[in-house]
Amino acid sequence: MIYLLLSILASSWILITFKLFAKYNVDTLQAIIINYVVACISGLIAYTEPISINTITQSYWFYGTIILGFVFIMVFNFMAITTQKNGLSVAAVASKMSVAIPVIFGIIVYQESTGFLKIIGIVIALIAVYMTSIKTVGGISIKREHLIYPLLVFFGGGIIDTSLKFMETNYVSKMDVPIFSATIFGFAAIIGILTLMYKAAKTRLKISIKNIIAGICLGVPNYFSIYFLIQALRNENMDSSTVFIINNVAILLVSTFAGILFFKERLILKNWIGIILAIISILLVTFSI
Repeated sequence: MIYLLLSILASSWILITFKLFAKYNVDTLQAIIINYVVACISGLIAYTEPISINTITQSYWFYGTIILGFVFIMVFNFMAITTQKNGLSVAAVASKMSVAIPVIFGIIVYQESTGFLKIIGIVIALIAVYMTSIKTVGGISIKREHLIYPLLVFFGGGIIDTSLKFMETNYVSKMDVPIFSATIFGFAAIIGILTLMYKAAKTRLKISIKNIIAGICLGVPNYFSIYFLIQALRNENMDSSTVFIINNVAILLVSTFAGILFFKERLILKNWIGIILAIISILLVTFSI
């Protein structure tokens, strides 16, 4: 349970850091790329065994990390586009609702428990995610021509979590978790740097020290959010569907309260109902173990 708690805290710190980006006019793309570099370095430092390129490339999980690195960058870009085209609430709902994919995967593929309390908890959790994320009284509206972007965020986020569970279960040893995580972030960084170089060839590129600092502040917790999540998924007393539900809903709760305390965010009645439902869902899923 301690790994799950640490993953929740690290992921919540990431969301808080993103909120600070807007306040200090941080270039999000530059910070994200630096973040992936820092996260990769963090994993390399945490790996206690000698680092061998041949060993890494011959590992069963190697090609999966290439795909995940690409998906990491793509989901980030789709979230940015979704925010621009449909608004922040739509992006938040799409990213958090994606928890349904690894939950369904765990239940079907790994035949994880589906007790009454757990099913009710999962349903309530999805409702809570929607209600807590909506910041307007009228709810959300999506133009038909822009529907593809939140869908890509939804499926991309689900693919990331599902792939982490699948590879952790079948290919990644406990000793390899740091280098596995570092390799994912490394490929995400490479793709991001290539993207930045492409933009630099078209327009003048100016890298600011504040973007580097922002990337460092984001990179360390980003690495540990994945590291601790993988370790939490290894808990034999807790199904992956339970881990993902508690993780996502708890992150939503912590980041929401952080927004109230540190950013003076105001919630509507729908948000408070969502918070209550989120707490109920965590209790139901936890006690169904």
